[in-house]
Amino acid sequence: MSALIPAPARREPMPGACPVARRWEIRTTEPALDATADVLRDLLAPHLAAVGAAAGSPGTAPGAIELTLGKVAALPAPLGVCPLDGEPVAADPADGTAPAGGPADEAYRLTVAPDALTCRARTPRGVFRAAVSALHLLATAPLDGVLECGHIDDAPRYAWRGLMLDPARAFIALDDVLRLIDVAALYKLNVVHLHLTDHQGWRLEIPGLPALTADPGHPSYTAREYRHLQEYAAARHITVVPEIGVPGHCGAALRACPGLGTLPRPAALGAGFPYVPPLDAYDPASRAFITDVLTETARLTDGPFVHFGGDEALGASGDDFDEAIRLARSVLREAGKRPLGWQEAARAGMGPGDIGQFWVDPEMQDLPRNQEELNERPELLAAGFTPALVAAMRRFFAPTADDLGRIVAGGGRVLLSPQSHLYLDRPYASGVIPAEQAGRAARLGFTYRPRGVRYGAAWDPAALGLEPEHIAGVEATLFGESLHGLDDLTLMLLPRLAGVAEAAWTGAAPEWDTYRERLARQAGWWRERGLSALLSTEIDWR
Repeated sequence: MSALIPAPARREPMPGACPVARRWEIRTTEPALDATADVLRDLLAPHLAAVGAAAGSPGTAPGAIELTLGKVAALPAPLGVCPLDGEPVAADPADGTAPAGGPADEAYRLTVAPDALTCRARTPRGVFRAAVSALHLLATAPLDGVLECGHIDDAPRYAWRGLMLDPARAFIALDDVLRLIDVAALYKLNVVHLHLTDHQGWRLEIPGLPALTADPGHPSYTAREYRHLQEYAAARHITVVPEIGVPGHCGAALRACPGLGTLPRPAALGAGFPYVPPLDAYDPASRAFITDVLTETARLTDGPFVHFGGDEALGASGDDFDEAIRLARSVLREAGKRPLGWQEAARAGMGPGDIGQFWVDPEMQDLPRNQEELNERPELLAAGFTPALVAAMRRFFAPTADDLGRIVAGGGRVLLSPQSHLYLDRPYASGVIPAEQAGRAARLGFTYRPRGVRYGAAWDPAALGLEPEHIAGVEATLFGESLHGLDDLTLMLLPRLAGVAEAAWTGAAPEWDTYRERLARQAGWWRERGLSALLSTEIDWR
């Protein structure tokens, strides 16, 4: 059972062993789980087929993955509080069972017996998580081996466990998004955040504004495709959170709608510094645009959240910035959604229940202090960084030092996405890249300092010193400036997404030596799904 990622909360061994190499069937006698069983058959098919193919004799007794509803044992309380499904409630002290609501709806018991793996939970969601664990046991065990019989009792410590994808910068085909949703589900993530608009493209059809997606050279998702994507995710117990960025990151909107009012170039900004003006929320055309696109996005979205961006709005400051954030929040609330923004939005105020997605502070920017240090950063030199550009970036990001405090002081909650560890567009360190993948890996990733897999897996959600009640959850991001196609995306995600999933589910960084052993056995199911991965030399892959 040691190959599970994320690691379970509690294991209880029992006598006996369960042979792995046999034909496995997903079964349930409960009508409330019929839909869950159908989704699991589809999701787990490549892996159960691989195990079944190794069964040998046709007479080998089949095994069952049994799905059932029922009470499960109580586990430690969640570390974060998040309104994805309402506030968590206390366990019933009378019988010691897990509570209903919040993260506890994902609690489960997985029992390994000689002929069956039984997935038991109070909700279909919990049963689904248990079945994913059952798959990991089968897919990561030696095909000629056995599973130790026993019980696994498990539940997540953080309610929001997300992955952000970026079709705005480099479009991701719908079928590829669906495959990535499957990967997220197989690591027990429950949010997929889609960065749908930026300078490079506007990727969601907005009824009434056809110009936004009219350019055939910039593909987008139709409203029907977006609906299908959400339904597909929901069947895997994943919430889709769309992001429509305002007032900055709006270059695609300005190309499509040139009549929108924008803010002037700051006088202190040198002529050579790249600048796309942010929207002016006091301009009638821009105000109507922000209102319309956020209202329509909310109408198209099934989940409770819409992300309004609010980050890197260079040229928007003071009341101009505050008004854009106030407008975005007001429109989304009026549309019945919970507004979510990047940490900079806290500068326009923060209230109880608001969520700020924390991604950076001045130290995390990791910028060189002088020409000598710049000369030691080839990734920055190759991207055209100069001492003047570095100085301008230092000034621009200086206010991030206080954003985390602003969120907490206002009564908001923090969604943890630190650039230092959870930005998975960070290049891999050359020393961990196998020779056969070096050429491809060298062209992928943003201008961050390259790091290895161990570095990312060492991230501890408690590192920022936040109290649990101030944390909404954990989310990895994968921005797409250099990524084109599914193979690029999964090469950057795998194996690092596994470490984020571990931290989000368990609430802590894993111990490296035992984690790398578990990680080494994940490569098999990646291959069975046809997924590229960076096979870091830090791990002895199996």
